[in-house]
Amino acid sequence: MKTIFSDLHALQSVDTEFYRGRWVDAFEIPRRAELVLDEVKRANLGPVVGPDSFGTAPLLAVHDAAFLRFLETAWEAWAAEVGPIPAYPNIWPPRRTRMIPTVRPGAELGRYAVDMSSPVLEGTWKAARAAADCALTGARLIDGGEAAAFALCRPPGHHAGRDYFGGYCFLNNAAIAAQAFRDGGAARVAVLDIDYHHGNGTQDIFYGRGDVLTVSIHGDPVQEYPYYIGFADETGEGEGEGFNLNLPLPWGADFAAWSGALDQGIDRIRAFAPDRLVVSLGVDTFEEDPISHFRLTGGDYPQIGRRIAALNLPTLFVMEGGYAIEAVGVNAVNVLKGFEAARG
Repeated sequence: MKTIFSDLHALQSVDTEFYRGRWVDAFEIPRRAELVLDEVKRANLGPVVGPDSFGTAPLLAVHDAAFLRFLETAWEAWAAEVGPIPAYPNIWPPRRTRMIPTVRPGAELGRYAVDMSSPVLEGTWKAARAAADCALTGARLIDGGEAAAFALCRPPGHHAGRDYFGGYCFLNNAAIAAQAFRDGGAARVAVLDIDYHHGNGTQDIFYGRGDVLTVSIHGDPVQEYPYYIGFADETGEGEGEGFNLNLPLPWGADFAAWSGALDQGIDRIRAFAPDRLVVSLGVDTFEEDPISHFRLTGGDYPQIGRRIAALNLPTLFVMEGGYAIEAVGVNAVNVLKGFEAARG
């Protein structure tokens, strides 16, 4: 299995983040990707290649044009007004207000950012573009005949919606790849999100469509970020009715409960009969993850890979979350190794 990786991910890097009312050491740091890459090499998973450049057209296929223009230009406007410091929103729009664009970058950040986790930096746009290019390169490899590929994306992507960012995510790498598969000729594509947190951005992008099935196993939004979306009764709308499956679980869910949800998701994917599968690979389901509340153990991750492999689909894995730093590489690669072993 080829891994696609870009050093540009390190351009998105802060030392601290605002978490539950305090500034704490940042959880989403460059070392996460570096440790996964180290484990890919140690495990001899396969060749590591750099991404090709795809331009903005694949991004515009899933994201709003004004949102992309903002991400591309936000740092320049912020630095000119405030200085070269991380850019955070000054305000979020209250309900029932007029969403007229302003000339103030801090206010525009509030238009597009859903939380305080994802500051815009001088290198944010380049890092996010490189992550999307990693996912698109993986999709191209699979369309070219590869059975599977691993896009080691950072920043992650599944919390980025059509016109918003947050949760460490700026561009939705998995959604961009899924749309690329469609544009490449796949009639149906499934996205399986196994990150601890709901793939709200992915749901947002495909919620009204029947050609892309979205399945997410995650912490119950009554308890867990992103809170306002990810409930079981959200099944799609219009042409997308019945093509969104949320499988929320309570804090403390162990592998028995989690794997039961995975079985439901796999059954739904099998019934959908997609031509391609995109897996949003988060390993923050791990029992030692500092910001999550499931109880999966290290030995569970190869089993996850084996179960996904049973779908026998061309599969692109796209890296998402996982913040137990010393275990993130081993757990992520163990999913891939389990997948490869089952596929023979």
